[in-house]
Amino acid sequence: MKLEGKRVLVFGAGISGIGAADLLCKVGACPVIYDGNDKQDPEAIKARLEQPENVDIILGELSEEARKTLDLVVMSPGVPTDLPIVKTLRAQGLPIWGEVELAYQMGKGKVLAITGTNGKTTTTAMLGKIMSDYLDSVYVVGNIGTPYTSVALDTKEETVTVAEISSFQLETIHTFKPDVSAVLNITPDHLNRHYTMECYTDVKMSIAKNQDSNQPIVLNYEDPILREYAGKLTNRIIWFSSKQKVNPGVYLEGKNIIYADGKKETFVTTTEDTTLVGIHNVENIMAAIAISINMDVPVDIIRETIRKFKAVPHRIEYVETINDVIYYNDSKGTNTDASIKAIEAMSRPTILIAGGYDKKVSFDDWAEAFGDKVKCLVLLGQTAEQIADTVKKHGFTNIIFTESLKEAVDECAKNAKPGD
Repeated sequence: MKLEGKRVLVFGAGISGIGAADLLCKVGACPVIYDGNDKQDPEAIKARLEQPENVDIILGELSEEARKTLDLVVMSPGVPTDLPIVKTLRAQGLPIWGEVELAYQMGKGKVLAITGTNGKTTTTAMLGKIMSDYLDSVYVVGNIGTPYTSVALDTKEETVTVAEISSFQLETIHTFKPDVSAVLNITPDHLNRHYTMECYTDVKMSIAKNQDSNQPIVLNYEDPILREYAGKLTNRIIWFSSKQKVNPGVYLEGKNIIYADGKKETFVTTTEDTTLVGIHNVENIMAAIAISINMDVPVDIIRETIRKFKAVPHRIEYVETINDVIYYNDSKGTNTDASIKAIEAMSRPTILIAGGYDKKVSFDDWAEAFGDKVKCLVLLGQTAEQIADTVKKHGFTNIIFTESLKEAVDECAKNAKPGD
């Protein structure tokens, strides 16, 4: 779609919405930022725009009169697509794009897209570093923090864009067609938005829906949902596995990470030659290897980049050792599967902070993962009581309730002993 002169509703005034509006201005469209929250300050929104004079702002109700002037809607990922107003816009016959679709249509070059419940940011950051150590024009975008829309017009034919793509962003793609895609794992998350695991899985796997039979998708062989779904895919599958040989794919043999291409096997690196901890990070490394080898990056560059790569902030990030107590920040572990992986990565008795808003998931498997590692659980937030009830059912009773993160950390420090 040619966007010049088109009146485009940008739904959501957050970082994605601002990025989309700025891009639309640059291609000659007429963006209208809409947000249902009428308490927002229109001037504060305009202050964040590159061309505020060319953007209209509508807050609160979106009138029928305003709707009739529109040619296209661009959704921010944080806005649910089943809101009544979105259904009304769709019924009106308006195309509903996401900001990823907008950026993809405006951008150039090759796109490497990564999704999954956990590990996306670490894998995307690592792959971005591998690609930038090999090529001159590389952008790392998406759910990792830099809106895809903010760089799309800077891309060239030789550019490689490495994108972390969330399920929310995948709900609104149409022509988005990555040159290599990857799904790292699928475990329960965001069921308050997607409602069922089947819907959540379908949305995640839609990352590959436009790929042709020659374009690879990288999948985790140890994920039963992905193994089952693979039969429905028509593009080329590259597996990675931490437990068995896969061919074609990347696998772990002792401490060695090997790539097999169907004809020969190539040693890439070892689990000892990285600063990342936990088997889940070995899987993230294997996914990055699979994608970069399929982008023709030499193995020696891949190996050296992995060796130097540091953990992404907030993901089992070492903070400090105080009185022989090690503190880790894993605040990006926002679902039970991510938290299980963090618990498994700990090598000392562990005090765990947990809680947050209700994503409508079960905490039973998570409670079972405590084993003899978790010695104390510090809870806060909306799900604190639900979590406490679940872990008690599993025989865990050393629980402390807190009202804030500061209080939670203070309680942890109070209850920690040297060696924790």
